[in-house]
Amino acid sequence: MPADGSTGGGGAEPPTPADDATARPAGLAELGRVHLVGVGGAGMSAVAGLLAARGLTVSGSDAQDGPVLDGLRAAGVAVHVGHDAAHVEFVDTVVLSSAIRDTNPELVRARERGLPVLHRSDALAALMAGRIGIAVAGAHGKTTTSTMVATALAAAGRDDQVLDPSYAIGGTVLTTDGATPGYRTGAGEVFVAEADESDGSFLAYAPAVAVVTNVEPDHLDHYGSAVAFEAAFEQFADRVLDGGALVACVDDPGAARLVDAVRERLTRRGVRVLTYGTDAAIADGNPDLVLGPLRPVGGTWHVTLTSRTAEVPGADLVLAVPGEHNAANAAAAYLAAWAVGADAAAVAAGLGDFRGTGRRFEDRGTVAGVRVVDDYAHHPTEVAALLRTARSVVGDGRVHVLFQPHLYSRTRTFAAEFGAALDLADTVVVTDVYAAREDPDPEVSGDTVVQRVPTPGRARYVADRHDAALAVAAAAGAGDLVLTVGAGDVTHLGADVLAALAAAPTDPAAGADGAVGGTATGGMTETDPDPDATREDPTGTA
Repeated sequence: MPADGSTGGGGAEPPTPADDATARPAGLAELGRVHLVGVGGAGMSAVAGLLAARGLTVSGSDAQDGPVLDGLRAAGVAVHVGHDAAHVEFVDTVVLSSAIRDTNPELVRARERGLPVLHRSDALAALMAGRIGIAVAGAHGKTTTSTMVATALAAAGRDDQVLDPSYAIGGTVLTTDGATPGYRTGAGEVFVAEADESDGSFLAYAPAVAVVTNVEPDHLDHYGSAVAFEAAFEQFADRVLDGGALVACVDDPGAARLVDAVRERLTRRGVRVLTYGTDAAIADGNPDLVLGPLRPVGGTWHVTLTSRTAEVPGADLVLAVPGEHNAANAAAAYLAAWAVGADAAAVAAGLGDFRGTGRRFEDRGTVAGVRVVDDYAHHPTEVAALLRTARSVVGDGRVHVLFQPHLYSRTRTFAAEFGAALDLADTVVVTDVYAAREDPDPEVSGDTVVQRVPTPGRARYVADRHDAALAVAAAAGAGDLVLTVGAGDVTHLGADVLAALAAAPTDPAAGADGAVGGTATGGMTETDPDPDATREDPTGTA
């Protein structure tokens, strides 16, 4: 497996931040002293921690303090709270994500000084250079699949140290010992990276193995059309190194089209095309690895992976996380880890160690018999998969959702799809849109989604997110499941929901009628201005 960092294929060059024409670095030696703007984001904090672990002098800034910054300080990163041009006076390279605006004073000063200004993905590419890179892309499933790959390889690396992975993942990693940061420097040669397609920056990588969980159109504010979105994934596949592998899910029509488009030219370069999917995909996609039905057994979930080719070994997986989508993610991780030489049995056992990632069906607590779970789902397909999983674990209970749309452009584009997905819940409260990197759109609000929920009375718009938390808590009763859902600051509202449940009088009938209580605006379209909306996106990857 090649690991020299040379590019394979004819992928297009990735976009660089506006007005920055500096060439991407070939390796870490060119970076010098590095400063990261918006270092508290999930993706950015991973880069900062890895750079510091590799011996670089690293600093960073973020709009607010928090546990992530405390962890970076402990890792040796000099962290500033607040943005100031003085922070870049004595650095050599500046790194930022797409969430950072051109008016940021540190970015303005860096450009005045003529410093190299790199996208986060370029810094990750420098970290990956000379390693056996595994890059995981897809409109959804990236974080979970990346973490599964890293977990499986960490297990395999106990017997083969070459496989002990480094990784950069856009979220915390949950283990039996608690949550750990989304980055790690391993002893081996493998580097696992979550590859963000949102702005085309995943084209910075030249991995040995590329994983594509799906090619379902998203981020059309950047790409302009589904055709352009799919073309970017072709370019991503073309960047796999000679002799490497492409792993793709043929259950997804877009990924199946990708495989058809690139298989011949990748094969000519010695790149193996490895596919996975369910029985339903066999007629059209003919996957190399077929996922059997997911079977709950004593608090775990079993799935059989049946090989349809002599090259790929099958396996029986025992997973600690529910959901058919997670079984598919595990199949992708299994193929990717096997493709870099890991023992199949060790990989299967390692996948059983996976406990999840932060904000992916993450438990926040149980009060008065109501379980509260937080999830990052922010695309209609993700929301639908989440609610199907919720149904599989709640039993006879009811499912209540507090949903915060992420980005005005995405909300406008997929309002009908969001409405259909949310209709899988029993009750829905939609709060206002989290703007992230966008300016507000007066024609789009949470009510835009509510109006597209097919079942009358199932959903209500509550503009203020704290009032929304009270509303969803009021709807829930013992045995029910409450989900806080979205890629913005809705993640903080689980505590509000739990507090409201604790303060509510004990009433066995509470929530049984499914009424959504709390203060609401009903069909109004006014917004609750978010003071954080112009800060860097806390997710770092969406």
